[in-house]
Amino acid sequence: MPTFQYTAVNAQRQNKTGTVEAANATEASTQIKAMGLFPTKINELMTDAPAVEGKKIKKGAKIKSKNLSVFTRQLATLIGAGLPLLRSLTTLQKQERNPVLKSTMAGLASAVEGGGTFSEALTQYPGIFNKLFVNMVKAGELGGVLEIVLTRLAEFQEKSEKIKGKVVSAMFYPVVVLFIAISILTFLLVFIVPKFQQIFTEMLGGKPLPALTQFVISASDFLKNHYLIVLGVIGALVFAFNLFKSSKGGQIVIDRFKFNAPVFGSLIQKTSIARFTRTLGTLVSSGVPILQALQITKETSGNAIVAAAIEKVHDAVREGENVVTPLEASGIFPPMVISMVQVGEETGKLPDMLIKVADVYEEEVDNSVAGLTSLLEPIMIVFLAVIVGVIVIALFLPLVSIIQGLSSQS
Repeated sequence: MPTFQYTAVNAQRQNKTGTVEAANATEASTQIKAMGLFPTKINELMTDAPAVEGKKIKKGAKIKSKNLSVFTRQLATLIGAGLPLLRSLTTLQKQERNPVLKSTMAGLASAVEGGGTFSEALTQYPGIFNKLFVNMVKAGELGGVLEIVLTRLAEFQEKSEKIKGKVVSAMFYPVVVLFIAISILTFLLVFIVPKFQQIFTEMLGGKPLPALTQFVISASDFLKNHYLIVLGVIGALVFAFNLFKSSKGGQIVIDRFKFNAPVFGSLIQKTSIARFTRTLGTLVSSGVPILQALQITKETSGNAIVAAAIEKVHDAVREGENVVTPLEASGIFPPMVISMVQVGEETGKLPDMLIKVADVYEEEVDNSVAGLTSLLEPIMIVFLAVIVGVIVIALFLPLVSIIQGLSSQS
């Protein structure tokens, strides 16, 4: 019998972890609830999926979000065309080239053919189908609208991928320029500056060098003679940063810095709001209960500050309060978002309003990316010019003295 690892919350709101043996995830959830716990995460510990064409695929294996989006869209289309779920899965499996996804489809088809539900089958592959995917499918099965839910899921994945791509493209340019600047700086310090240093020693005869030139030469000597220390310090800083980032407090500090960072802070905040509203709106509109939808949205928010705000909303709703008050108290959601959510609650159209907010902020992200790109280009060009220019000036300052000395001798 499969073994499931779980994370749950008890009556005192303390996190508990453990394992249970059950036939499927639903039975495991029932067992956990019988222990007086509320499960927040359940994963099967089995490691191997069915073999496909002689290859063994790990159940924890992942696929690209684009491949998952295409699979979801195709499955929704086939079911919408009237094909049964099992036949749709086998049809897609035959034409799939990705070995991980092909194996996954085979496992899903086998589970459905054995009498299990589609949502239960999805829980066997937590590396591919997250809680958002599974719970939306479960809601679609219960409501008899699996095709509609799969279509919403495909749209959600496509829009999430689009906005993620825009943010990555906005940050790609400065990262590339910074890498080029560091590469040029290292090349100049390691290969060019020492040659000039030798010339200065021979031509100036021990005369003192300008302060800027001496600084550049000292930096070159240190980099050449202690490069292992430099690499060690860089490695230690990266390790310390990752260690700090992996802690709860560190993640909060980093995410707060991202929200308040110059230039990029506004873009990150708008992206987080768009992700939160679209995720919650998609879940609720698909029939997922609001408390469960908030919990899933919190786990998939990708930002500790937003997750903390969602947790307060979750607690307030569980106590019978509205969504607006804790959202407003968090201080990270603009008045326009608060107003639209409030209107959605009062009119009973909260999912529609959340989706509209997401549309607005995704358009804002588009505009912000365009503006950032046009702003960053001249800034990064000037930055690169300053880096190279300082070294060039430092090297040419002593040459002026050398030229003057040669002129006086003639």
